[in-house]
Amino acid sequence: MPAWQADILMYHSISDAPGPTSIAPNIFAAQMRALAASGLPVVTPDALANPPAPRVVIISFDDGFEDFADTAWPILREHGFCPIVYLPSGLMGGTDSWAGGNIPPRPLMDWDRVKALAAEGVSFGAHSVSHPDLSTLDAETLEEEVTGSGPDIAARLGQPVRHFAPPYGASNPNVRAQIARHYDTSVGTRLGVAGPGDDIHDLPRLEMFYFTDIARWQAHLAGRGGSYLAARKLMRGVRSGLSRVLPIN
Repeated sequence: MPAWQADILMYHSISDAPGPTSIAPNIFAAQMRALAASGLPVVTPDALANPPAPRVVIISFDDGFEDFADTAWPILREHGFCPIVYLPSGLMGGTDSWAGGNIPPRPLMDWDRVKALAAEGVSFGAHSVSHPDLSTLDAETLEEEVTGSGPDIAARLGQPVRHFAPPYGASNPNVRAQIARHYDTSVGTRLGVAGPGDDIHDLPRLEMFYFTDIARWQAHLAGRGGSYLAARKLMRGVRSGLSRVLPIN
């Protein structure tokens, strides 16, 4: 396959809620303006089978927060961007009450809103049924979480669901094998730019909390962000190593 690069942007909530999984609406709007000005093509994961350009951008959202419909989608629609939203199919209409969720919990879209967005052109992928750490599950439960989510969404929307994102980015060979049996692609939380050398069922993404400085984001879009991204990856590796070594109080 010819060389290609996919910047897969990772978002969760577009709101003023605290924490790295929320990005303020004005910052998100500025990020999207910069992306539009870059001229880079914005595609869905379907395009990875035959990328239309040497470098493409995919805009992804995990969890299906209500603020996607209220805040993010109007901005995306203004620019003609089609994102993909990964849904925990058994929790829609509820809140992010899972382990590590926000305090106070943030509301998720209900199925009526999801259906309306699908009719407007938003793509949807699977994000498990109940948002567990898939790497901790026994074989039977893992299969239920992975295989149950996509068909549930597909049945409600009347369209196939070909793409997956494991909650927390938690994966291992068994998880990836299960995903690969049912989905064309899967994205995680590993920081990086995707390319043909990556496992199509473990694609890296760009955590957009790292690009709230718009000048830095513009530099990345212009191809000048390699050193910053490398530094971020190094710091992530150091933090991960410390978390394995230091005792938990």
